[in-house]
Amino acid sequence: MQRLEIFNQYRSLLFAIAYRMLGNNADAEDMVQEAWIRWQSTQTVVNSPKAFLSSIITRLCIDRLRLARVQREKYVGIWLPEPLMTAPMNQSEDHAELAESLSFAFLTLLECLSPTERAIFLLREVFDYDYSEIAKTVGKSIPNCRQIVRRARQHLVLRRPGISQSLQQKEKIVEEFLASWNQGDVHQLIALMAEDITFWSDGGGQVTAAHYPLQGCRKVARFLIAIRQSRLIPALYPQIVQINNQPGIVNVVEGITQSTFSFEFSDQIIKSIFAVVNPEKLKGVKL
Repeated sequence: MQRLEIFNQYRSLLFAIAYRMLGNNADAEDMVQEAWIRWQSTQTVVNSPKAFLSSIITRLCIDRLRLARVQREKYVGIWLPEPLMTAPMNQSEDHAELAESLSFAFLTLLECLSPTERAIFLLREVFDYDYSEIAKTVGKSIPNCRQIVRRARQHLVLRRPGISQSLQQKEKIVEEFLASWNQGDVHQLIALMAEDITFWSDGGGQVTAAHYPLQGCRKVARFLIAIRQSRLIPALYPQIVQINNQPGIVNVVEGITQSTFSFEFSDQIIKSIFAVVNPEKLKGVKL
């Protein structure tokens, strides 16, 4: 098998690792391209292309994430991942876990981990790599990797609800949310939200957006109604789509994507809303 054929066999896996590490489509694609260059130029005999390529992409992403986090110190307002348009998945239990690992809620939680911790956790918990492979990739001992995963798991589980809703249940909640939003029904919106819901908005300094999270169901509901009824956005056309393997909303104004809404769900209600309005992060969002 030729090198290009072997690489293409694992390209989707490499992008999956890179996007979950970086939360950015363009950066993830850049890392995949750099992995191809290194794969193409290697002179050693590779017994396991999957392990070799996974190791390359992980190390590249650790370095890129370290640089990105330094750059984010100058980022205006809240930083959120870049929305990724995805096709509906087969919702078996395994696929549901994989889909959840791409969600905004999960990716934002990972921000509390260092780049190396994030890599170790993802390779083990999402992609099911052996600890021996992970240890070799990140240059740590197997016991150290196990300890990092255990600590990360304990930390994240306190902040992350389990997968308590099916895709169909989530879609129903988003449909009810959109209907209430379109109708300007603030009371029904409140009924769909957790009492302590958080609304996160990423404008990146490019457009108007809150620099701090908005909390509380009444505040969030009234804010959303104000957006929907604003004369500054006269022809807002919201549509339900799959964003990061979860039901979300793309808001279009005069044929241009104005924003995306992604959701975190808990106990049949909405726990968080992640709004991306930064135009730079919406370039890949096409209906």
